[in-house]
Amino acid sequence: MAASVAGSPVGASAAPTLDAVLDAATIPDLQAQMAKGDLTAVGLAEAYLRRIRELEPKVRSILFLDPTALSQAEASDQRRRGGHGLGPLDGIPVLLKDNIDTKDLPTTAGSRALLAQKPTRDAELVRRLRAAGAVVLGKTNLSEWANFRSTKSTSGWSGVGGQTNNPYVLDRNPCGSSSGSAAAVAASLAQVAIGTETDGSIVCPGGANGIVGIKPTLGVVSGDGIVPISHLQDTAGPFGRHVVDAAITLSVLSGKDYTPHSTSLRGKRIGVWAMAGSDAGVDKVMQDTVATLKKAGAILVDVAPANQDTIGDNETPALLAEFKHDLNAYLATRPGVPRTLDDLIAFDQRDPVELSKFGQELFEQAQAAPPITDPTYLQQRATATELARHSIDDLIAADHLDAIIAPTNGPAWVTDYASGDAFELGSSTPAAVAGYPDITVPAGFAGALPIGVSFMAGRNSDARLIALAAAFERISQARRDRRSNFRIDTERREQGVRHFRPRIVNPISECFDTGIVFLPGRDGVI
Repeated sequence: MAASVAGSPVGASAAPTLDAVLDAATIPDLQAQMAKGDLTAVGLAEAYLRRIRELEPKVRSILFLDPTALSQAEASDQRRRGGHGLGPLDGIPVLLKDNIDTKDLPTTAGSRALLAQKPTRDAELVRRLRAAGAVVLGKTNLSEWANFRSTKSTSGWSGVGGQTNNPYVLDRNPCGSSSGSAAAVAASLAQVAIGTETDGSIVCPGGANGIVGIKPTLGVVSGDGIVPISHLQDTAGPFGRHVVDAAITLSVLSGKDYTPHSTSLRGKRIGVWAMAGSDAGVDKVMQDTVATLKKAGAILVDVAPANQDTIGDNETPALLAEFKHDLNAYLATRPGVPRTLDDLIAFDQRDPVELSKFGQELFEQAQAAPPITDPTYLQQRATATELARHSIDDLIAADHLDAIIAPTNGPAWVTDYASGDAFELGSSTPAAVAGYPDITVPAGFAGALPIGVSFMAGRNSDARLIALAAAFERISQARRDRRSNFRIDTERREQGVRHFRPRIVNPISECFDTGIVFLPGRDGVI
């Protein structure tokens, strides 16, 4: 790299700014600098904390900062000085979606009902990150209960964190339940972050925020200690600004090496699920993507996965039954919080914030759903999963495909609580319901708004998809530095809305005051 994160070389002219260095640096770049002594883990953590102080009031992506972050970084530096580094994630700052259990920080799933008591232990994936030396900076906002509380919810809003904004255009929505994790990485508030997906909640915010998101094969990453929707679809996965960073992080989360090696697209057979006609900007991005792949020598085949309506019709009622069962089991592990879904419904009815934007129809439908032993439920789940797997496997087999690509998302919509989310387009369902991998990579823009392209294939094809995604990233160069578009199209004030800034138990630096504070010029408590 032309300049170090710790600062520009003495006498350098027109050196890249700190923003540009953080935005462009990969984990291998950072590790190379630390190996040479040009950068320390403490310096890197401090750089990200400075950016959090500067930009978080605009993005609103972080709920809690870990007061031990700098001591974690110092421990990494000590290991490196002693020749005992723990691998490529040692000293690298990471943020966690706040539905992932941490024993030293709150885990709320965005709900005020879970603020009363921290979990008693770290989730398995957090233990793996700590064992690899990652510096946990804190927890990110999310769509409350992973967007599974209301049929009219607004992505990026939670009762604990308020509204997360899309860092490319601030009044646009960040999409999906892992909104805070994706927005934070896009705004360079951490090197990588962890999200979770049931159907679209990694790939949609990845695409809408112009970064890489990997939704791995179901079971590749442990679901232990993650607030659930469904054990048959939920999975955690990484976000990064670069494929290699997301792949390195997935390697740590899974215990299997997914680091991409150089791969040519020449001769690779790619199915193109264009989903044309929904949005002219997306159509243009897909046309450019096809042209890029053709120029690289890929063989392209038009495809359309079958039975998507039937899959969706069976997925939702199956998830409702699974949610009640799995959430009640999770709540039983959390002392000092509501014990059942029924308790949560009652809490929301009493709380002055939780139902201020939208209702809890999905909670109520899940409470009325049959048990997971019910024959109708069992048929719905079997139908959804079988058809989803066939919708991918049959295309792969028929045309001998290496992968299927599709647009990940449409342009991010204006956040609007009266109307809720305005999804126009998404390709996540086949892979999500099948439990298959799905990777989104920046592919272009509709105006100022990022559009991603998703790579999907069959079970345990994660490594192949990561290699293909990395090859596409290398030749397309589609991602833009977010700083050139950090603006708001329509300045709006949200009357009576509660806004929150990140809380820290003890001040980690001058970044934030301890506890709940007020944002000048904003209505309501934050």
